[in-house]
Amino acid sequence: MTKTYNVLFLCTGNSARSILGEAIMNAEGAGKFHAYSAGSRPAGDVNPYALALLKRVGHDVSSLRSKSWDEFALPDAPRMDFVFTVCDQAAAEECPFWPGQPMTAHWGLADPAAVRGSEAEITLAFSETYRMLRQRISTFASLPIASLDRMSLKNRLDEIGRDAIPVSTE
Repeated sequence: MTKTYNVLFLCTGNSARSILGEAIMNAEGAGKFHAYSAGSRPAGDVNPYALALLKRVGHDVSSLRSKSWDEFALPDAPRMDFVFTVCDQAAAEECPFWPGQPMTAHWGLADPAAVRGSEAEITLAFSETYRMLRQRISTFASLPIASLDRMSLKNRLDEIGRDAIPVSTE
C-alpha cells in the first residue's frame, strides 16, 4: 500500500492560484496526493475566470470553494505533508501551526486576478498561471518522495518553486 500525501496550496484570497493548484494536484496526483487550498483572508468566492478555465480543461469544480487556512489548523483537520504558498503575500504572513511539521516551499506566481485588460488578456493570464502550476505540480508528483531524505526533498521543492525544474527525478 502506498501513502497518499496531503498537500495544501495557500494564497491570500484563495480564489485563483491556490484553487488552480488544488484542482491540478487532485487530477495530476490522483491516488498519490490529495490536495486542498486555503487563504489567509479568503475572498469568499472562487474567481470566475479560474472556474471557467478549470471547466474548459476538464476539471471537476463542484467541491472548490474559497476557505480560510484556519480550517486546516484545527485538531480534526487533515494532516498536511506539504504546504506550498503560491503568492508572495501569503508567503510573508505568519502561518498557523501545521501539525506534523509538513514540508513547505514557496512557489510564487503573479496573480492572474490582478490583470486588467480585455477578456482575452485576462483569460491568457489565467491560462499561463495554470500552465506554470501544472508544470511545477507534474515535476513534484514525479519525485520519488519516499526515497529522498528530507534535505534533498526540500531542495527539490525549492528548485521547483524557482522554476529551476530538475532534469532528473532520481
